[in-house]
Amino acid sequence: MDTRATESPLLGLAQRMPPANLEAEQALLGALLANNAAFDRVSDFLRPEHFADTVHGRVFAAIAARVGRGQIADAVTLKAEFEHSGVLDEVGGTAYLAQLVSAMVGIINAGDYGRAIHDAWLRRQLIEIGENVVNGAFASDPDLDAKGQIEGAETALYNLAEHDNERGFVSFDRALAQAVAAADRALRSSGGISGVTTGLRDLDKRLGGLHNSDLVIMAGRPGMGKSSLLTSVAQAAGRSFLAEARATDPNALPARSVAIFSLEMSAEQVANRILADAARISGDRIRRGDIAQRDFDRFVGASREISSLPIFIDDTPGITLSALRSRCRRLRRTNGLALVMVDYLQLMRPATGQRAESRVLEISMITQGLKALAKELNVPVIAASQLSRAVESRDDKRPQLADLRESGSIEQDADVVIFIYRDEYYLNMRKPKAIAFENPAKHEDALARWQENMEKVHNKAELLIEKQRHGPTGTVEVFFEGEFTRFADLDQVHAEEF
Repeated sequence: MDTRATESPLLGLAQRMPPANLEAEQALLGALLANNAAFDRVSDFLRPEHFADTVHGRVFAAIAARVGRGQIADAVTLKAEFEHSGVLDEVGGTAYLAQLVSAMVGIINAGDYGRAIHDAWLRRQLIEIGENVVNGAFASDPDLDAKGQIEGAETALYNLAEHDNERGFVSFDRALAQAVAAADRALRSSGGISGVTTGLRDLDKRLGGLHNSDLVIMAGRPGMGKSSLLTSVAQAAGRSFLAEARATDPNALPARSVAIFSLEMSAEQVANRILADAARISGDRIRRGDIAQRDFDRFVGASREISSLPIFIDDTPGITLSALRSRCRRLRRTNGLALVMVDYLQLMRPATGQRAESRVLEISMITQGLKALAKELNVPVIAASQLSRAVESRDDKRPQLADLRESGSIEQDADVVIFIYRDEYYLNMRKPKAIAFENPAKHEDALARWQENMEKVHNKAELLIEKQRHGPTGTVEVFFEGEFTRFADLDQVHAEEF
């Protein structure tokens, strides 16, 4: 009977020996024992756990510890140290230390030996990840579905690729050149900003735009317009990326893009908001089909105009941090990611495999992960956030940092915290009712004062910059048109023209 058809394709792999380069390990240790100066050639990337032979790893760790303390590390000093610790026999005794010294080929090759050892370790890690993927796929864990396993595998591979990928020192002249380049970009840009534009003139002036590696929190109570502000910023950034690409070639594709992770609204609803803003047609009227032919023509024209905007929407509900990170990396590879937006962070879940003991710790994991993502991809990350109900109990309902919901880590991890406040929202709820007054005259008088106050705050919003690592805090007044879910610059002189 021919059993070849039923043999597992993994059977041969299971019988193979994991990659290892024991000769390189011995030669490197011999070089280090012969001349401690060779340690500098491998100290940046090599660790004791990278050695296939655990004995070699212990010897390397002992050498690293002595060199780190400024002490000599040779066969004599290591013998004494291992003897004192009672582990000399475990590392092969005096004879093996002498054998390592004799295995030295030359300290000039120490870097090459180290890289060969590290490469073999990487290959062993790849095998382990592959085995975990196979075992996980065969297993029936109800808490980890196939998509979760894919996310976990992708994260494991990325972490392996980034292992020991430390940035290291940057010389002052190079850092200075980068600072001068940022100032030059700000000088040359039309709005005088060095970061990604928000589309709001006064906010850009205060922030200098949205800066790479920054985590920006935009928070507010329900009804303040958090999602509207995010879509307004996304549209403005998308337009700037498109204009940047087509400055010389009208058919060029944008080299940078915006990612929107909408955990509350569907992709269609997000697109509808952006379209309502661009066409200046009420989103509610669009949904109900309550528009004239002239409005529909403008609607279609606006859709054609913004169809080329480099905006990508992911509406996965309850997306995990690991999935969000994986999709951002993928988008960066394919479409040059330059801005990430999350609406909103309380609806996210921690990375696959992480479980927090409380909701506060869970939010901490998420904010720390978003900040790490901003640094890793070197892009601004904007996350909308809910506020606690404590705001509603105060006479002045302008939010404070203490109102950030569920975790102080939001304030700690964020580089910029912006609160959205609209006096019109609260004033509208305090409209005088006739039943509360003794006679119609007093009611009319109170109603007149209310209408006067409403006119002062109509279509106005305040962006309260309560934290900014790189600049001043303060309040920026902007125009808000609720009908079109639209934020825009506020003309203090001709506000009635809007």
